[in-house]
Amino acid sequence: MFKVSSVFAGILILAGFLAGAQTTQASQEDATKPGATASVSAAKKAEAASPGAFVVDLEKHWTTAQGLAVAVAEAMPAEDYSFKPVPEEMSFGEQIMHIAEANYGYCAFLTDAKSPFVELAKDAKIEKAEAVKQLTGSFEYCSAAFSKVTEAELDAVHGTGDHKFVARDVMLGVMIHMVHHRGQAEVYLRLKGIKPPDYKW
Repeated sequence: MFKVSSVFAGILILAGFLAGAQTTQASQEDATKPGATASVSAAKKAEAASPGAFVVDLEKHWTTAQGLAVAVAEAMPAEDYSFKPVPEEMSFGEQIMHIAEANYGYCAFLTDAKSPFVELAKDAKIEKAEAVKQLTGSFEYCSAAFSKVTEAELDAVHGTGDHKFVARDVMLGVMIHMVHHRGQAEVYLRLKGIKPPDYKW
């Protein structure tokens, strides 16, 4: 579940690293000024207790991704939610519900909580309205979780045993997983002759 695309993850991690490096350099320069020690220390504490550039950027892209994912879910007619390109694939409705379940799972893990996702009964028909509701709710749940992650907590370890990940990797993981399955869902739309919603960066 927590495998991430090395290219995309590398880009985001590099961006976060560069932003952190710039902040560190500025702090070091300020610290060389007479009488600056106390103010620099206070500034560092405030910085650690607030969202850093990584979290702010991720939240922005997550909000954009939510709009597109929900639009993709809305684009498929309700009667085609059971559509599968091939028998081995999940149906379109299962793809949407899978994204919702994973979003809840990743972000519950991030906050050391139990996922609030309620699974459907086995072989239950996935209704469009319910799937869109679950998908929207899962994005909002993650947004709330992200907003609580401070700069100092990005490298905090979550999980136990062999299932341990730092917060930063969990946040990257949920984004990558969501994008992967949303991309698959867009292909389903094409196979039904439906143009997927445009992505707006």
